[in-house]
Amino acid sequence: MRLFFKYFFKLVHLVAGPVILAWEWLASPNGVQRPADEQQAIDQHTSSLVLYQFRMCPFCVKVRWTIKRLSLDIETFDVLRDAPAREQLLAGGGEIKVPCLKITNHQGNETWMYESTDIVHYLQERFA
Repeated sequence: MRLFFKYFFKLVHLVAGPVILAWEWLASPNGVQRPADEQQAIDQHTSSLVLYQFRMCPFCVKVRWTIKRLSLDIETFDVLRDAPAREQLLAGGGEIKVPCLKITNHQGNETWMYESTDIVHYLQERFA
């Protein structure tokens, strides 16, 4: 029975994954247009942010939509395909769970924020 579920979920992933990516592409929002100096200042702030994600995760799509809608330049890593990034996520955040936003402050201290709703709220509060 356990083997059945293993292959069942792989099949669901194979079918749902491309649908999620197509949905992201088709329904992707337009970015905010800002004056160049304002965008440059925001880009400086976002240089301290890193998003750890899975490409076909619907919760990660939600965060990526917010990033695109707010025209944010945030580095992303697909921890499913990038073993060093997966190890960074595990070492820093304590678990391999996505999406996860790594926030590095001015002193170099890191905060690892999980949960798509929390990440979206943080980005909207800070950059909208």
